[in-house]
Amino acid sequence: MYIHQDTESTPLLSEAPRTMFTPLTRTLMIVGVVTSLFCKIPAASALTPDEIVVVANSRATDSVKLATYYMKTRAIPPEHLIKIRTTWEEGCDRDEYDKNIAAPIRKAITKLLTTKLIRAIVTMYGVPLKIRPPTLEFDDQDEVEKLRQQSQLLQQNSETSEKQDQLQIKPLKEQIELLLQTNSRASVDSELALVLTEDYPLENWLPNPFFLGFRDQELLLKRNDVLIVSRLDGPTPQTVRRVIDDTIATERTGLQGTAYFDARWPKPQTSENKDGYALYDAALHNAAAKLTQHGQLPVVIDDRPELFEEGSCPDAALYSGWYSLANYVDAFDWKPGSVGFHIASGECATLKREGSQVWCKRMLEEGAAATIGPVYEPFVQAVPPPDLFFTKLTEGYLTLGEVYLITLPFLSWQMVLIGDPLYLPFKPVEEKRELPDTR
Repeated sequence: MYIHQDTESTPLLSEAPRTMFTPLTRTLMIVGVVTSLFCKIPAASALTPDEIVVVANSRATDSVKLATYYMKTRAIPPEHLIKIRTTWEEGCDRDEYDKNIAAPIRKAITKLLTTKLIRAIVTMYGVPLKIRPPTLEFDDQDEVEKLRQQSQLLQQNSETSEKQDQLQIKPLKEQIELLLQTNSRASVDSELALVLTEDYPLENWLPNPFFLGFRDQELLLKRNDVLIVSRLDGPTPQTVRRVIDDTIATERTGLQGTAYFDARWPKPQTSENKDGYALYDAALHNAAAKLTQHGQLPVVIDDRPELFEEGSCPDAALYSGWYSLANYVDAFDWKPGSVGFHIASGECATLKREGSQVWCKRMLEEGAAATIGPVYEPFVQAVPPPDLFFTKLTEGYLTLGEVYLITLPFLSWQMVLIGDPLYLPFKPVEEKRELPDTR
């Protein structure tokens, strides 16, 4: 069920409405994530610099300069720089995305693919962050306003029972969302993952064929349709350069510090038959247990409803927790090269708006090197499960971009990875493991 459906105000992280799930996705999200942690699947080699293209916006100050710096640092071939000319604003409409972002990128990659293997795109500071829903025609605007007034009158004129809400108010809200086409909103990066795909539906999400929870299932998208996409971006050019430098420096020694996980409830006896919030809270406990078992970092797990308090997390190397909507809590002393994400809506809605307290922006400002977040309402089931993400990251075989690829449930949706896709913060664990195929 929704926690919040008011389309005019800031959304809370919600469990996806039942209509957005097929039986396949519901079943796999509940049981597939846990079992896939230990599945035996074909091995693959890690992402390499010559498999990456870098996208910079020639109309945005410092975008090309930062791209050149990153490519030189990582020895990415100079001919893999793709310059586009588009808005320097964080949001763009669908036409702008199609004509001035996707089209030139598709053309450049297609040309490179004649002689090379391209597996990943890095979008740089200055490339738009999110795609807005279409602008309504006047008739549709009038219809939305009428439906909103009807909904408000029903709520004001009666003490609405749950049955009345289901029969009268909920259908009005669904009609409003359909007209607004809010489910066609997306992050630019999530759409770019499918830039080589000829055609696909824009309404709602598409299951990611690389996601371990969907292993061996028949899906609309095939693996050849999908590219790894990550972003080197932040509040300032200096932040982006610092992220690049910290990533390289940390790889030389390995990421050190403490892993922090902030659950809201005590550890459940089992993860079976859990969904939505309960499943993800259990995943935080499971992440802490797995990392403790690996023994690479000290681990702290907090199961109180309250969040970590300000200043309570020194030497933070890894983090995941919930739930403080667009309200970063300054609990962490981030180690150089640190990786973490906060599970809440819109935490990557902006990386530049002055005064914004969304977690992705603030984590980068405070010293983190990589984070994940949604640009709009993602629904909790669209977030990479923390146990899967951090287990694969700390095993040390796959790069940050590859870990994100295999732990991201959905594409053509809201999520963004900020960080160097080549980042390997940990040395491989001693025991031999069979690796997910990321190719």
